[in-house]
Amino acid sequence: MLARISTLLALACLMSACLDLDLAGFGRPRPLVETTVLGERGPKLAMVDISGVISENTPRSILGLQSGPGQIARLREALDLAADDPEVAALLLRIRTPGGTVSATETIHHELLRWKAETGRPVIAFLNGLATSGGYYIAMAADEVVAHPTVITGSIGVIMVGLNFSGLMERFGIADQSVKSGPYKDAGSPLRKMTPEETAQLQGVVDDLHARFIEIVDSGRPALERAAVLELADGRIYTSRQALDLGLIDRIGYLEDAAKAAESRSGISESRVVTYHPPGAYKHNIYSGSDLPPVQVIDLHLLPAGESSLQPGFYYIWPFGR
Repeated sequence: MLARISTLLALACLMSACLDLDLAGFGRPRPLVETTVLGERGPKLAMVDISGVISENTPRSILGLQSGPGQIARLREALDLAADDPEVAALLLRIRTPGGTVSATETIHHELLRWKAETGRPVIAFLNGLATSGGYYIAMAADEVVAHPTVITGSIGVIMVGLNFSGLMERFGIADQSVKSGPYKDAGSPLRKMTPEETAQLQGVVDDLHARFIEIVDSGRPALERAAVLELADGRIYTSRQALDLGLIDRIGYLEDAAKAAESRSGISESRVVTYHPPGAYKHNIYSGSDLPPVQVIDLHLLPAGESSLQPGFYYIWPFGR
């Protein structure tokens, strides 16, 4: 009987004003708190995570309800905390992502440049595991890039994901009957094959966004000649050793080495690494995971979005690294 009552209450809540509850976190999102994860004395190094597919989407529970602030909002909150703290000497950016949407990647890169300009403090990027495409784009805002010995990085390029179901539709007697206002309105539709003119038009968009990526790498790696950047920006991935030999990163090391690089850039001999996270999150040492919950959304394709599928759009991402 008690179980039935609980079920009825839960259903009533879902059908009423309780829809804005954070069911994943059992309450509304709370401000980030600070925890020291390495060191006991000295100025602070603020460690901020960029983890998972980079997106403007807000996290969702398995029921499709919003379960907290989005990735960019949480990042801005952490950056503001670090900027307002006079004890923070530098930002330690831990990046583990295959990349993500063009706009979200650009916004995060912009926020990091803004933080540097307003605080005058250095940013050290640590590439961990997989830091490709948009992940590498973000690292270009750093003063120094340190990569884990086994990292995979690079994939400097843009992709527009698309499928063509017209053959399958024809097999089952299904036809596209879309009505459109102009010849390019449904360019890239999965319901039919693209015309050469549509392919060329979309290729122009991809090329323009790729040119932006090249500008970012050219600015972030001043020691590299532009011709070298153009040659490296063909979408291929690189190991840490290859990236170092090609000038895409500054050194190979571990997270502690990145912290030492931040100390050196800040002119300090010792430090405390701190991180910002939601209250109650496990943050026992520097290897504790990201402070952002995974994105779990049910989209119109009936597939989990974020980590598991790509929405239509343009991406700075290595699609095989998810």
